[in-house]
Parts: sequence; structure tokens; C-alpha cells
Amino acid sequence: MSDRVREILSWYAGDNAGVLNNLARLMNTGKLAGTGKFVILPVDQGFEHGPARSFAPNPSGYDPRYHFELAIDSGCNAYAAPLGFLEAGAVEFAGRIPTILKVNSSDSLMSSEDPCSAITASVKDALRLGCSAIGFTIYPGSKLRNEMYQGIREIIAEARSVGLPTVMWSYPRGSGLSKVGETAIDVVAYAAHIACQLGAHIVKVKPPTGDLEQKEAKKAYEKAGIKVDTLADRVRHVVQSSFNGRRIVIFSGGAAKGDAEILEEVQQIHAGGGFGSIMGRNAFQRSKPDALNLLKKTMEIYNS
Repeated sequence: MSDRVREILSWYAGDNAGVLNNLARLMNTGKLAGTGKFVILPVDQGFEHGPARSFAPNPSGYDPRYHFELAIDSGCNAYAAPLGFLEAGAVEFAGRIPTILKVNSSDSLMSSEDPCSAITASVKDALRLGCSAIGFTIYPGSKLRNEMYQGIREIIAEARSVGLPTVMWSYPRGSGLSKVGETAIDVVAYAAHIACQLGAHIVKVKPPTGDLEQKEAKKAYEKAGIKVDTLADRVRHVVQSSFNGRRIVIFSGGAAKGDAEILEEVQQIHAGGGFGSIMGRNAFQRSKPDALNLLKKTMEIYNS
């Protein structure tokens, strides 16, 4: 075990040996093994956005096994998906890559100003499938946020009791925020902090913009002289807001975009001290050779 992995595990001294073993497995798998950096393939978009929107650009993605293969062949730390996709490949690919069971999901068949995902899987499912962690989405800014916070506390406690860490997607969204505010630096940093306070071991947020949503927060940022000019500055502040960097914070790849834009974003995340990327559509919507090339270059940046 590398010194860096040991250091990161020391931040979770309040957890049991099972949680630490699974965190270590995530950090000791793939091309970034031992570095404390992460590239994770998440494929929950079929449930969230629909199959055609998710997989028509690369029809191989309709097959759940394709995503296991892509995560393994590219050298990702882990593969994250809802119950059905994991069940479809868990036996065939057992032991080849750590998996993360997304235990809540929502569809886009009915729009909602204040989203709240349904519980769609359980900690027992994660154990049955041999997962190394569970995943859960919260929506700070939604009127239903307190229900989500209460629900995830119970699930985290159950997962922790059987040695499973929690990866939390913390995505500000809802009637409490403007559209611009969903990725504003003050809101994203706040969302990351909330996830840490709820007990998340790994926090996933979107790359923040330089906008400031909350009036009182804007005063605090200006008074403290918090730098938000570049993405690296903003990533640094989000990591600082996550227990002064003592929690793993990774950043989503977001909507589909070109290789140059993605890799520049990754460079900025790396420069700001981010722990890595969780890259879904920008990987599986490309042909496999193109996806492997992009993921290779992404991992090279994080390993530099």
C-alpha cells in the first residue's frame, strides 16, 4: 500500500475495517492504483435520461456488459450503475473491477421543479452483488431535500455497519436555486460540504462556475478574498470546503463535449487538487477505441 493511500485512509479513522478495506480496494485498482486519484465510469444515465438519449450515439452501450468491459479495459478504479445493469454482469465480471451500486434513481418522464429520487436498491443488494460501495444522489436546493438527507443517513449507517463506504452524488437542483445557481461556486462548495456532513466517504459534484448565487455567501467570499477566477481555483475551494481536503472529492464529466475541452477541464481539476473524475457520457457515448484513448489521457493527467 502506498503512503498516499495510507494517508487518505487515516482521514476515515472513525470507520470500521470493512469500510477502510473497500476504500483501499477502490484506490488500489486500475491504472491509478496507489496514487489516491480516481477515474470512475458511471452508467446511470439510461434510468435517468432514457435509453436512446444515453446509448444511441454508441449502440454498444445498450448491452450492460459493454460498460463492465469498458471500465476494465480502460483501467478505471470502479464501475457504478443501478441495480439492473450490475445484476446483468456481476457474475460474469466478478472480481475484475470494484462496483458501486447506485441505490436511488429517478426518471425524466415527468419533470419536477423539486426532484427527489426513489430508493431503487438496497444495501443487501450491494452485498449480494459483491459491490465495494453504494452510491446515492441528493439534491440540495429541492424542497424535498430534508427527506433525502434523512433517508440517506439510515442507508449510510446500514452500509457502514457491513463495511461498505458511500459515494454521494451531491447535485444542487430545485426551486430554491436558479439554473445558473446549480453550478455556482458557493452552491457547489456548500453541496460538497453537506455531503461530507451526512457521512459520505466520496463526494461527487459538478465542476463549479465562477458565479455566486447567494447574497450572503457573496459577501463572505468577497470579504475573505476567496479566489474563484479559474476552474483550478474553484476546485481548490470545493476541496477545502470538504473538511479541508480530508474527504475524497471527484468531479463529474457533465454533458457530451470534445476531447480537448474535457482534457482541459481535467487539467484544471488536477491543478486544483481534485481527486479525479467520474466520466459517463463522455466515455460510453464514444466508440470504444475513442473512449479508451480519452480515458487513457485522463488517467495520464491525474498520474502526472
